[in-house]
Amino acid sequence: QVQLVESGGGSVQSGGSLRLSCTASGYTFGHYCMGWFQQAPGKQREGVAAIDTDGTTTYADSVKGRFTISQDNGKNTLYLQMNSLKPEDTGMYYCATDQCATNLEPLWSGEYNYWGQGTQVTVSS
Repeated sequence: QVQLVESGGGSVQSGGSLRLSCTASGYTFGHYCMGWFQQAPGKQREGVAAIDTDGTTTYADSVKGRFTISQDNGKNTLYLQMNSLKPEDTGMYYCATDQCATNLEPLWSGEYNYWGQGTQVTVSS
């Protein structure tokens, strides 16, 4: 079965950097669309970045120029490089995957049926 395991979260000061990893198993990595989602305290889960099977990336406006999504097919791992972190980036970060649907909305959580357990990111001012 599909399994996703996130790691790399932590506590940093504003302006700092973190790299999140998501190791996948149970399917042919690179054949599914993948995304990173943030859930801040008291808020709904929101899409941060996504990548499709052609390597096309999509970012939320709030992270453009600061975050980079990438994947290593040889390691079955998805990454999220987070630079210039802000306190509003604080939250639980989840990776997700599923077969790429026609007219996919890559930053919409409803497109994905497979989720990891999340990793916490805390940015202090």
